[in-house]
Amino acid sequence: MKPTSKPTVTLRDLPPELMRAITRRAKEKKTSLTKAAVGLLGEAAGLGSARPARHLYHDLDAFAGRWTREEAAAFESALRSQRRIDEDMWE
Repeated sequence: MKPTSKPTVTLRDLPPELMRAITRRAKEKKTSLTKAAVGLLGEAAGLGSARPARHLYHDLDAFAGRWTREEAAAFESALRSQRRIDEDMWE
C-alpha cells in the first residue's frame, strides 16, 4: 500500500500585504513561510491551530511579583559568573 501524501498547492501573485502578513507570522512563530501560510489558512477557515495555544497566566503576579526586562537582565548578569566552570577545581 502506497503511503498517502499531502497535496501540494502553489500560490501565485499574492498581494504584497498578504505576503507581508505571512512573512510576519513566520518570523513571529520562527517557522517557514509554508507553515505560516498553512496556519493562517487554517485559522481563516475556522479550523483552529493544530496545537493549542500556550496560555500565560498573571493571576499570581501580585503574590510572586514580576520582573521587568531590565531586572531580569541584571539578574542573569549577576548569575553569569556563578555559571562559569572553574577548570582548576576539576583537575
